Amino acid sequence: MPGFGTLINVIGIIAGGAAGFFFGKFLTERIQDTVNKACGISVLFIGTAGAMECMLSVDGAALSSGHSMLIVLSLVVGALIGEIINIEGLFERFGEWLKIRSGNAKDSRFLDAFVTSSLTVCIGAMAIVGAIQDGLYGDYSILATKMVLDLIIIMVMTCSMGIGCIFSAIPVAVFEGVLTLLAGFLKPIMTDAALFNLSLVGSILIFCVGVNLLWEKKIRVANFLPAVVIAVIFAFLPVEL
Repeated sequence: MPGFGTLINVIGIIAGGAAGFFFGKFLTERIQDTVNKACGISVLFIGTAGAMECMLSVDGAALSSGHSMLIVLSLVVGALIGEIINIEGLFERFGEWLKIRSGNAKDSRFLDAFVTSSLTVCIGAMAIVGAIQDGLYGDYSILATKMVLDLIIIMVMTCSMGIGCIFSAIPVAVFEGVLTLLAGFLKPIMTDAALFNLSLVGSILIFCVGVNLLWEKKIRVANFLPAVVIAVIFAFLPVEL
């Protein structure tokens, strides 16, 4: 059944968030801070590993890197578009609305928890490829794997950042649900080159999420989201960046 993958992914996030919220109550502020740092380090290395896998290659006995121009152009152009639209502001306004509607108006960490966790579980090739595969063939295996990863990530994040992380299930449901519905249109676009570029730039944005977790909010990561679209567009250029 198309859409089942999105459903179980959302359920996994909610379950992980609920478990994290329950166990988080028993952690002192010092332990929560340490867990948050551990989560930040983990996200940094996840992003670094994904980016290095795309950038590095073995040329004989030497290790070489590439695609620097793709990264620079995608991030710069994407950031300009994102800042003009102010995607981060839209995320924050929706988060503020959720904060009030959910009865968490007094939770000072809600907004950061919602935005950070949403970006962590939405960015990446697994969400896109999994949703397209689910929409076309009813195969939810990729999203089932992502569900397990997201459950663990959101559980740990909720322990340290609070209940706002649970609501990351909403953007995931919308994002993956729309992709599933548009699967027939998107499949020809998601070539191997497009997925490669998406994975590379998406991994760098995940790295930026880790930076924010470790050193508080330094980068408006949501405003970099158009960089992923720009990277996919570059895959169809006649020259390799």
